[in-house]
Amino acid sequence: MTLEELVGYNITDKKMKNVSQALEDLLVAAQRQGCLTVGVYESAKLMNVDPDSVVLCLLATDEEDEADIALQIHFTLIQAFCCDIDIDILRVSGMRRLAQVLGEPHATDSNGNEPQDLHCILVTSPQVDDVKCQALQDVGSYCEESRCRNQWIPSLALHER
Repeated sequence: MTLEELVGYNITDKKMKNVSQALEDLLVAAQRQGCLTVGVYESAKLMNVDPDSVVLCLLATDEEDEADIALQIHFTLIQAFCCDIDIDILRVSGMRRLAQVLGEPHATDSNGNEPQDLHCILVTSPQVDDVKCQALQDVGSYCEESRCRNQWIPSLALHER
């Protein structure tokens, strides 16, 4: 491995950690502002009614979800819709971490409450500039840079802490 390759990997790893942290910060801020729509069906409904309000679409899966054909079909349709109307899309792995960030139980809790469907999450335009923060800009820049490299649907892994 050359020095250039080593430095390149370190920069990429650091950038990925920064974007992961920015995404987590964005999700927490958007949730606080009421600017999150969670769930495949809820997201599809919102994009049908008010697509202009959506600024980011997260499609989250783990390895066990890759074989879910129905989910993959939903993802394909959502991705196509987002591409048509210029909504940034990000594929995310690490469902446990995503549930932690959003304060959701990963499994049915002791009261019998089912966890929300975190496979699709939309961030909508915030009412207050608090969410239009550096985190949203960082995630948007990452998506744009990926498109410039012909990676139309960038991926990001969230790691448990």
